[in-house]
Amino acid sequence: MIEYRNLRIALLGAGSVGAQVASLLLEHGPELANRAGAGLELVGVAVRDLTATRSAEIPSELLTTDPEGLILGADIVIELMGGLEPARTLILQALNSGADVITGNKALLATHGPELFEAAEQVGAQLYYEAAVAGAIPIIRPLRDSLAGDRIKRILGIVNGTTNFILDRMDTAGESFETALATATELGYAEKPDPSADTEGFDAAQKTAILASLAFHTAVPLDAVYREGITNVTIDQVEAAKKAGYVVKLLAICERLTDADGTEGVSARVYPALVPRDHPLAAVHGAKNAVFIEAEAAGDLMFYGAGAGGIETASAVLGDLVSAARRHVIGGPGVAESTHANLPILPISAVTTRYQITLSVVDEPGVLAAIATLFSDHGVSVEAVTQSAHVEGGAPTATLVIGTHEASEGDLAATVTALGTSGVVHQVTSVLRVEGS
Repeated sequence: MIEYRNLRIALLGAGSVGAQVASLLLEHGPELANRAGAGLELVGVAVRDLTATRSAEIPSELLTTDPEGLILGADIVIELMGGLEPARTLILQALNSGADVITGNKALLATHGPELFEAAEQVGAQLYYEAAVAGAIPIIRPLRDSLAGDRIKRILGIVNGTTNFILDRMDTAGESFETALATATELGYAEKPDPSADTEGFDAAQKTAILASLAFHTAVPLDAVYREGITNVTIDQVEAAKKAGYVVKLLAICERLTDADGTEGVSARVYPALVPRDHPLAAVHGAKNAVFIEAEAAGDLMFYGAGAGGIETASAVLGDLVSAARRHVIGGPGVAESTHANLPILPISAVTTRYQITLSVVDEPGVLAAIATLFSDHGVSVEAVTQSAHVEGGAPTATLVIGTHEASEGDLAATVTALGTSGVVHQVTSVLRVEGS
C-alpha cells in the first residue's frame, strides 16, 4: 500500500511527446504509482493554444496557458516545450523552487546544460533527461550510472533518425539524396519546410555534446562539436561505398584522444562516415537509432531502438518520472552531474582516422605516381586504389578511389588542398572518413 503523499506533477508542453506523456500518466497512473511508491497527480498541462488538436486527448480542465502558475507547488516538472526560451527560464524557476525537472530538450541541454545542472545542485534538486538523446533508447542512465566506474574510450552513435532513413534509402533503394529526402518528408520523418536541423547535423551535434559530457565527465559545449551534414552525400558515393564493403552513416562520435604533446582530451564530432558492413551500426536501418560504446572494462556495448516518436519518447520521460518519484520517497539531495575530469576539448585537427578520397583525374601515364607522391609528401599513406576510366568532355578521364591508412585530419586537409591545385586532378569528388574498423 502506498503511504507517501501524492506527488504533484506539472507538464509543460503538449506536442507529440507531451500529449502522450499526459495520456499515459492518466491511463496508467495507479500502476506507475505502485512502482514509484507514491501517487502521481497530474495537476496541469501548460500549452500555448487551449483549442489545438493533439495526438492524444487531454481533459480540458487540466489545460492552462499559465506555466509559471502551474510550476508553483509542483514536486516534479516535466518540460517538453522545446526551444531555448521560455524553457530555460521555466526550468530554472522550477529548480529554484526545489522541484525536480524532467526534460527532453536536447537543444537546451547542449546550450545551457552547465547552468541548469548547477542550479539543480545548489538546491539539491535533480534534472533528468533520458528523453533528450535517442528517444526511447535508455542511454543516459547507463552512461551516468552503470558505466560511471568504467573508462569510456569511444562512442559511435546514429542519433538522428531522419538522416539514417535518407542514407538507408540511398543504400538499399538506390535513391538520390533528393528523392530519399522527399520520401522522408512524405512519411513525416523530415521537417517541413526546412529539414536542415537534421540534414546539416545540428540535431546530432546537440546530442553529441550531451553524450560526450556524460561519457568523459567533462562539460562539452555545443560550439566545440565539429559538424558536417549529409546534403553533399551523392548516390555515387553510396554505391562506391557498397562496392568497397561499407555503408554511409551520419555518425555522432565522442572519443578520448591524446594530442601531439601527450595531453589527453575529448573529441566530439558529427559527420557522414563509411562504416564496415560487418559492424553492428551498419545494420541500423530506417529511422532507427543506435549507440555503440567502447569501454575499457565492459568492452563493446550496443543500444538500439526507436530514436523518436511521441509514444516511444514518452516511455523515456515516464521512466524518469518514476525515478524522480522514488527519489522523493527515499529522500536526500539530487545527484550532481560529474564534470570534474575537466578534459580539454580537442579540435578536429587532432583526430586520426582512415579516409576514402575520390578523384577525377587526367587519364595518362604517370598520373597515379604523381598523386601517390602528393600523398606521401603530406604524410598520408595509401592503402588501396581502384581506378575506372571513361571519357568526359571528349578527353580521357579516370576516377580514382583511394583508401588511406590512419592519418591526421591536419595531414589530410593539406593533402586535399594539394590535390585540388594539382595539374593532373580535375576534381576532388569526395572525402569520407572510415569509422568503426
